Amino acid sequence: MRVLVTGHRGYIGPWVVRLFKDAGHEVVGVDVGLFEGCAFEPLPYADAEWSRDFRDLSVRDLASFDAIVHLAAISNDPMGELDPGLTRAVNLEGSVALAECARDAGVSRFLFSGSCSVHGKGGDDAPADESSPVQPLSVYAESKVLAETRIGALAQPGFSPVFLRNATAFGHSPMLRIDLVVNNLLACAVARGEIRIHSDGSPWRPLIHCRDIAAALLAIAEAPVELTHGLAINVGDDGQNYRVKDVADVVGNLVPTARVIYTGEAVDDPRDYRVSFSRLRRLLPAFAPLYDLRTGAEDLLRRLQQRGFRQTDFDSPRYVRLRTLQRRGEVAELRYEKSSV
Repeated sequence: MRVLVTGHRGYIGPWVVRLFKDAGHEVVGVDVGLFEGCAFEPLPYADAEWSRDFRDLSVRDLASFDAIVHLAAISNDPMGELDPGLTRAVNLEGSVALAECARDAGVSRFLFSGSCSVHGKGGDDAPADESSPVQPLSVYAESKVLAETRIGALAQPGFSPVFLRNATAFGHSPMLRIDLVVNNLLACAVARGEIRIHSDGSPWRPLIHCRDIAAALLAIAEAPVELTHGLAINVGDDGQNYRVKDVADVVGNLVPTARVIYTGEAVDDPRDYRVSFSRLRRLLPAFAPLYDLRTGAEDLLRRLQQRGFRQTDFDSPRYVRLRTLQRRGEVAELRYEKSSV
């Protein structure tokens, strides 16, 4: 299978490149390079690398591919709110245009990387499944919901989109991010000796290691087309729904010298939801996450310690996407000049 991966130099992309290549597929990566120089360690190379904006790809560019794994996006709530227009231009309009080009080029599979955050505020209610009403609470989540709807309308024989609603990613990646809840709490514990919780710790988060998101993408790409055609699929594990305070407990056990601090900055965190992953288990019974919270955090801790991760690393823009954009002053330009983030 010849696969195009957009955003292959982001947080999840290096794992997608590695796992798809290890499985014997030809991988072409396309990335605008906005976070060039932010790598935690050397990145794996795709069979071919295109330094381009995915929104500039044409039908002719896509004609030889069997599948597209679409990761490129304005990738979280804070970046989405920084420039809502850019978020909609990339995550929604850009993604729909790419899907239309893929359909016209004869690409048979289109894997859209989305988020469980579309489920919004659930709290102690029953875990949300794919049939639950979506409640997007941010421009980012809204852009993902609308993209699902519009790309789903393109489905036809010969063009099969599938929508992965990923749980909150965490864990080691060659393109590390520490602006994700598990990674942030652990990196802060290592670098500053503090586990800083901005809410009261009660909000729920479904979690999944970034490597396991890539493994789910591979499993879906290799599954029979009719099995997943047009579906939204929550990607995660039922046993990996945690309250933020439970994550802090795990981090505290791993870094016992760190003290827990409740900052009170987010008195009412709207992102509070549990998710059911029964559809994924039913469709792909052989798929199982390699990591849980404990083992994934242990692995990341070991790597942070090996590299001597310290406060200057924690405070720098390198591993925080929003800080990188602000430091480079590129957001206003990107809104008009096009970019994949």
